[in-house]
Amino acid sequence: MKLVTRFELAAKSKNELHTLLREAFNALAASEPDSHQRRNALASIENIRNELTLRALCP
Repeated sequence: MKLVTRFELAAKSKNELHTLLREAFNALAASEPDSHQRRNALASIENIRNELTLRALCP
């Protein structure tokens, strides 16, 4: 999985963020332990969750 950055997420809608979150979880589940894809999926999940939290706090 390609790393999804906070910059990219800022331009996405809430629905798009939830779709990306699902894709990142699926990529995480399909990845091998200690792989580059797993690290990217985990970092992407963290970035997406941070963006969703930020939007919930600052509507």
